[in-house]
Amino acid sequence: MLKTHIYPELNQAQIRELISRNIDADNSIEDRVLSIISEVRQNGDIALLSLAEKFDGVVLKKTFLDKGEIKNIANAIGETQKQAIDTAYQNIKKFHESQLITEAKVETMPGVNCWRETRAIEKVGLYIPGGTAVLPSTFLMLGIPAKIAGCKELIVCSPPQRGKDSELVNSYIAYVAQLLEIERIYLVGGAQAVAAMAYGTDSIPKVDKIFGPGNQYVTKAKTIIQSSTQTAIDMPAGPSEVLVIADQTSNPVFVAADLLAQAEHGVDSQAILVATSQEIIQQTIAELEKQLAVLPRKEIAAKAIDNSYAVLVSDLHEGMTFSNEYAPEHLILATDNWQLITAEISNAGSVFLGNLTPESAGDYASGTNHTLPTSAYARSYSGVSVDSFVKKVTFQHLSPEGVKNLGNTVEVLAELEGLQAHKNAISVRLQSLIVD
Repeated sequence: MLKTHIYPELNQAQIRELISRNIDADNSIEDRVLSIISEVRQNGDIALLSLAEKFDGVVLKKTFLDKGEIKNIANAIGETQKQAIDTAYQNIKKFHESQLITEAKVETMPGVNCWRETRAIEKVGLYIPGGTAVLPSTFLMLGIPAKIAGCKELIVCSPPQRGKDSELVNSYIAYVAQLLEIERIYLVGGAQAVAAMAYGTDSIPKVDKIFGPGNQYVTKAKTIIQSSTQTAIDMPAGPSEVLVIADQTSNPVFVAADLLAQAEHGVDSQAILVATSQEIIQQTIAELEKQLAVLPRKEIAAKAIDNSYAVLVSDLHEGMTFSNEYAPEHLILATDNWQLITAEISNAGSVFLGNLTPESAGDYASGTNHTLPTSAYARSYSGVSVDSFVKKVTFQHLSPEGVKNLGNTVEVLAELEGLQAHKNAISVRLQSLIVD
């Protein structure tokens, strides 16, 4: 359990190997995903029904639940659960509404005005995972900013659950669908859901951008369709991961709980402990064993922990150096001294500060978004936000004064690039002003 590596003793090659994850070395995942995408493109809804039976063990009569069916399922939710979802909804909504920014108009020179305006992406696809755990929280995290951004159409896909026809999604997902005023939930999971939203079928509209985390098959499908279609993706968000930096002020009980909270997501999750002493590592391992023994999902969590490790560092600053190399989806600074190192953070999806801030707070209800880049993509991607659902369109307007002030500059630059028509476009306007 948690093999320990001593950071100062690692060379760069060893570090690169240590921080690599979810590598499809023999392309077996890609080959299977390409086959699924091809099947959905060729056979549409028929393929989706067949794949639901093959992968989800559910025989479907149609690919979706309508508004009435969603309402009936949502009625089963308990009052306590409803209140918890409502609280999370309000906190997530409040945080994401704060991201709406009014763009300023700038006069770059007299008579030349430039500005930006936001326009919502019209059709977005929201993928809500439903493998070993169904995630209504992800539905909130994707649906709320999409609504705030003003997207006209939200296409929601989630794997069908085993059970009666009326229970093909659980009541919590159905309740969130009502909060978000979703008309349909498409009963499609995995790579086939990504393919359906990217290419469209008889029942599922083609979307402009696909959002949502998933397993390695979902992530691979998203990267494939991004490079081969006109459908964009939010980010490569695959198996979940957390990195915890701990020192002598940490609580091993809390640290172990945080590592296990991530490990129970799936067997391919990673939970990394970076600690400033061997004593902290040993105390945390002892707590892991104790807490793991009573977890309902202990078999899943145990396999994820076996896929994880600890790193012994000299101090918090060295711990942050390793963290930036790893570029975690979730970064927990489990220390009273977190303010000493926050400025050093360069690569992380979402950060949790201090001993009383667990990652599960952000997963559910603090307000920040939990759809985040994994597999070191935090080096170049942000987590989902309102910005993810909009485009920024630039505008400019030239007055007669602006044409006169800017004209010669444009003419010279166009001429030195050898683009005469570009020069002419400004020259004819300058001439017209002289004539006037």
